[in-house]
Amino acid sequence: MLPAGSGAQETMKGASMPNDARIHLLARVARSAASGTSGPAPDSVKPLSILSLAATAYGSRPSEDATVPTGFDPLAVVLFEAIVEGAFLVANSDGVFDPEERKIFETVVVAACGGAVSSHQIAALVGDLTDQLAEDGLDRRIEAMTGVVTRKDHAQEVLRIAGLVALSSEDVSAVERATLEKLASRWGLGEGAVDAALYDVRGALAAAAQATA
Repeated sequence: MLPAGSGAQETMKGASMPNDARIHLLARVARSAASGTSGPAPDSVKPLSILSLAATAYGSRPSEDATVPTGFDPLAVVLFEAIVEGAFLVANSDGVFDPEERKIFETVVVAACGGAVSSHQIAALVGDLTDQLAEDGLDRRIEAMTGVVTRKDHAQEVLRIAGLVALSSEDVSAVERATLEKLASRWGLGEGAVDAALYDVRGALAAAAQATA
């Protein structure tokens, strides 16, 4: 649990915070680079998160019959889909993902992309992920998505964003934690990887909440 009285704990309680403000806070933390990756930086030169960079590529991907633009990185598109799927699988880990939860999830993802990806694109992606999860089941989807993410820093980013989604309520449930552990284990991130990701996100949420208080 978050420390009693902490800014992050108070702001993450849905009863005391309107959805749009909570979504803004989640999106702000999602867009930030993970702590310890680039060191402190002035506001004007803040490092972009892996999510932000991947979202830019995903948002600019060409249609099936369009010419691929120079410099386009298809691997970044795959990474973006993996980041979203990791969070999606955690959100679905309790077996309940009703229309309201889906709407909030999609809104958080769109906001976290900072305008790089449209709501229509995210809705279509979540629709595909929903169909894949229904067809394959959780364990097969974890195996599929972790198989396409090969870099440790990318795997850690997927875990961080998935942990952020888990913390969108007051705390991480047992089934959400189990899914996070499966992701970390599948990537071989080592014991304590989930705790490290959640610690990073909790700290970022507390700092963001304090800054907006």
